[in-house]
Amino acid sequence: MTNKLKIVFMGTPDFAVPALESLVRAGHEIQLVITQPDRPKGRGKKLSPPPVKVKAEEYGLNVYQPENMKGDEQFETLMALSPDAYVVVAYGHILPVRILEIPRLGPVNIHASLLPKYRGAAPIQWSIINGDEKTGITTMFMERGMDTGAILLQEETPIHPEDTSESLHDRLSLIGAGLILKTLEGLENGNVVPVPQDHEKATLAPMLRKELGRIIWSDSAARIDFLIRGVTPWPGAFTELGGTFYKVIRAIPVALDVTGATPGQVLSESKSELIIAAADGAISIMEIQGASGKRLGIRDFLAGNKISKGSVFT
Repeated sequence: MTNKLKIVFMGTPDFAVPALESLVRAGHEIQLVITQPDRPKGRGKKLSPPPVKVKAEEYGLNVYQPENMKGDEQFETLMALSPDAYVVVAYGHILPVRILEIPRLGPVNIHASLLPKYRGAAPIQWSIINGDEKTGITTMFMERGMDTGAILLQEETPIHPEDTSESLHDRLSLIGAGLILKTLEGLENGNVVPVPQDHEKATLAPMLRKELGRIIWSDSAARIDFLIRGVTPWPGAFTELGGTFYKVIRAIPVALDVTGATPGQVLSESKSELIIAAADGAISIMEIQGASGKRLGIRDFLAGNKISKGSVFT
């Protein structure tokens, strides 16, 4: 790209940081970084800055942290800057229409799915929970509706059998960082043509709830595997035995004949394996967190915790 654009960047969590880094390294003028206010975090409830603010300050960029984008001050601030484009990545606030209309090239959002599939807050997690074989990044124009704007560019990536939401999150954030540069260049040069979404094919990816992480052992081994990987690291997959809750960090499906076994039943007594029956096949637990609060490999866990054959997790 020959033209360096004037950009207002809006983003908050770790997922947005690679895109900000990419824009800075490409030489674009980041006029302002808008992110959510510092929030209390941890046991001490100490105010903590969002990751995008930390990175922006490392670059010496101007940072703006309004509670929302509804006020006249926010509107007038952006009007005065007259940016070529917004780049918005997991900012966390709805932008009013009058603010969306300010940039010359438009407000561009990076979304972590292949729209119109998985509109909403948790597209990465749901793509794994639902057992999809691929996902990707979409750059799109923002409009009044959530994730409903015209598609600019998309890039696919496979979902590997070992992927968790954490690993897929990291890979997609890097893909987004590259795709936003191609998108801005295409918009500036007229080579990227917005394509309206097919709303009939839209699906939703709502925010996860903690209870979603409970393992339903009457599901198939494949679906339990999808759930464990999709809710890791948050809210985390969990199960219960004898009144104690266990967080399952890592597991793999195992092809076993479980005829006659109760879903959730421990199939063997071993110092190195914990294999639990599902509706079809079984799940071998590789890493687990018990009452001690420590994440342990299964061999270390079983060295200090006796799980009898025939016990039934619920």
